[in-house]
Amino acid sequence: MRRGHSQRKVAKMFHIPRSTLQHWLRRARGQRLDRVDWRNRPPIPRTTRRTPASMERLILKTRERLRKHSALGEHGAAAIRQELLGPTGANPPSLRTIGRVLERCGALDGRRRIRRPAPPPAWYLPEVAADQAELDSFDFIEDLAIRGVCPVIVLNGLSLHGGLAQSWPARQMSAKIVLECLVQHWRQHGLAGYAQFDNDMRFQGPHSRPGVLSRVVRMCLSLGVVPVFVPPRETGFQAAIENLNGRWQKAVWDRFTHRRLSVLQERSGRFVAALNAKTAMRRENAPARRAFPSAWQLDLKARPHGRIIFLRRIDARGQASLLGYQFDVSSHWLHRLVRAEVDLNRERIQFYALRRRDPTAQPLLNKVAFNLQEKIFME
Repeated sequence: MRRGHSQRKVAKMFHIPRSTLQHWLRRARGQRLDRVDWRNRPPIPRTTRRTPASMERLILKTRERLRKHSALGEHGAAAIRQELLGPTGANPPSLRTIGRVLERCGALDGRRRIRRPAPPPAWYLPEVAADQAELDSFDFIEDLAIRGVCPVIVLNGLSLHGGLAQSWPARQMSAKIVLECLVQHWRQHGLAGYAQFDNDMRFQGPHSRPGVLSRVVRMCLSLGVVPVFVPPRETGFQAAIENLNGRWQKAVWDRFTHRRLSVLQERSGRFVAALNAKTAMRRENAPARRAFPSAWQLDLKARPHGRIIFLRRIDARGQASLLGYQFDVSSHWLHRLVRAEVDLNRERIQFYALRRRDPTAQPLLNKVAFNLQEKIFME
């Protein structure tokens, strides 16, 4: 280059980018070639110079004075620098440096949003969050139809830790059919510690009559599975099963034209088998599932025993609604989440406070006596 050749010609001669050549030219500018330091250098400076403490104090005092006495009410970095350039005779730092000083000293009016880490899955159930019990979630996909053939409703299930999926497309899905599907699933794969549902009447029971438990709830209680009902009209608690619903619709329903229900069921079965094969490694580390009792028979007339969990949000009066009743919980926990554990054996309901910000702290808010009245189950 010093002999007069062009940058383009030299870069082509040595097969290097022009940017690399220009970097070396800047490195050797004004020096003899045998005295140039060709070693690699880090892109960051070796030493940094912090603004002196006296200048930081002057910046903070100037901001406070402008905040109180400025005619325009301006006391940002630009106004502070303009003020320091005036009668003080100071040599102020740049606008960005002044802004860093204000941020470092906590002197900014605005506050950044604190993004806290998300709580663990099923954080509202301590046993499940601690990997001591498995949780099976179930949900419907509705408003589907095979044109000219029949309407379609799909019941999907997914285990939280093991990723065990199941799907049942059918013409209709009553509470009795849901019960048969769950029994078939648990006979094949074993019982989970908890079963999570939304507040659909086929899962929970009729909402018009207080204290009525559905056949699905009674089946769960008779098998020692704790039914869990998520808060109405709130997202996040059913995120895993909703994700499975979306994947099923994208991989099965939207990809093909289904002429018969049997064809849809066959394609759904292939999707479930492939998904379970993909997640097989997860089930090796998942909590163990209990064996399905061989001599089990469901007696819908028997009095239910065990626990039922409701996740609810307290209203403005400090009350929670579940099983068709209103319960006083706490006047100091308004519009917040609680876990209501209905203990049918001890005839009481315990309400625990829930906070996503601190998922491990779930203090007991209140205990309420509750006696589920004997009611004959109507088929």
